[in-house]
Amino acid sequence: MALFAERNQRIGSENAFKVGPHIIHVAQTRGPVVKLNLGEPDYDLPRAVNTEIKRQLDAGNTHYCDPQGTPNLRSTISEYVNHTRGLNTTPGNVVIFPGGKPSIGLTQQIYCNPGDEVIYPSPGFPIYESFIRYVQAVPVPLHLDESAGFTFTPEQLAELITPRTKIIYLNFPSNPTGGVASQSQIEEIADVILRKAPPDVRVYSDEIYERIVFDDQQHYSILQVPGMAERTILASGFSKTFAWTGGRIGYAVLPTVVEAEMFKTLNINYFSCVAPYNQEAAVVALTDATVDAEVLEMVRTFEERRDAVLEDLRAIPGVDCQKPGGAFYLFPNIEGVCESLGLIDHHSNLNDEAKKETSPAGLFQMFALYDHQVAVLDRLSFGRIGAEGKHFLRLSTASELGVLRDGVQCLRNASQDQAGLKKFLKERPDLNL
Repeated sequence: MALFAERNQRIGSENAFKVGPHIIHVAQTRGPVVKLNLGEPDYDLPRAVNTEIKRQLDAGNTHYCDPQGTPNLRSTISEYVNHTRGLNTTPGNVVIFPGGKPSIGLTQQIYCNPGDEVIYPSPGFPIYESFIRYVQAVPVPLHLDESAGFTFTPEQLAELITPRTKIIYLNFPSNPTGGVASQSQIEEIADVILRKAPPDVRVYSDEIYERIVFDDQQHYSILQVPGMAERTILASGFSKTFAWTGGRIGYAVLPTVVEAEMFKTLNINYFSCVAPYNQEAAVVALTDATVDAEVLEMVRTFEERRDAVLEDLRAIPGVDCQKPGGAFYLFPNIEGVCESLGLIDHHSNLNDEAKKETSPAGLFQMFALYDHQVAVLDRLSFGRIGAEGKHFLRLSTASELGVLRDGVQCLRNASQDQAGLKKFLKERPDLNL
């Protein structure tokens, strides 16, 4: 009898965390690493939220609470989404989770039977894809077009919807590309779903970067399209907008109270409840005007960094990069670099097992880390199915501008280091960890 259940062979991971041990090793053996791999704002938690956490702790609010979320936070979120999306939800539609991730996998557990199909953006947040085979559903990647600003056409989506479709993931603004869909694009997507998908198909609209948009754009949610609120799960949280990744407060707004109660049941089974002192502080995050001002300042800074570093990236021979409309990532195409360094040919000559574990951009990623001390992520980290022949990196711009420019200079140096790459590929120190 095997030690582990077979289903464990079907679940994936998130490379943003898997690269951590490599970063530690390089830092210990070579020196400091410029870390552009994690999607974590470099700002501190807004002062009013910080103060409220301390107040709640001093008040002894450290015990069990409602597994669905505290009434105060659920009421505040309901009012917030009703105001920002024109909805008519109640606190009973809202469920609180320890961060934005749990609702991604729980959605698949709740709605999918074996053989059901899950449509998700690729490149996209890796947890969309990693859970699908775990629940014995069928992954259906919706490939995002670089030339279209990493959005997709209604026709592309329509081709993927079948009678077995059960969940459709959307993510705007997008991780890893920073792509933002316009109101007209969202309305066209909604029209396809309303016409072609059965009523029991659920759209999971991941709007975790909803307030991090640039160029005077406005975030437009698919829930604002008439008819979509009845079939859409709105998912968001407090990690990105409020630079609160360690607080682990995420939420989903479900189309019906019955569906919310099903998520509550799984919450009880998995983690009982989310820390009540953080939930009460999350109320302040959504209601305090001083917090809004701090968030706006952070977003302005991200936009300034994007503009500066985008030009630095585009100046590297063999690199092209779309201008992202939101989030805090750059997603450069490094096909020219991979070609000039011979990485495409090198990868094609690997044995089948080694070839599956990496990509030309993945080899460059590890070379840049081990020999030039800059940490980024490759395209394969954001959806493996259909990623062949796509040579991208993701850089997080959630670091001070000087650090970002140092990191881009390291990438430039790596892109021109033929001798260093030859030695790296011969020794492959990344495989010895």
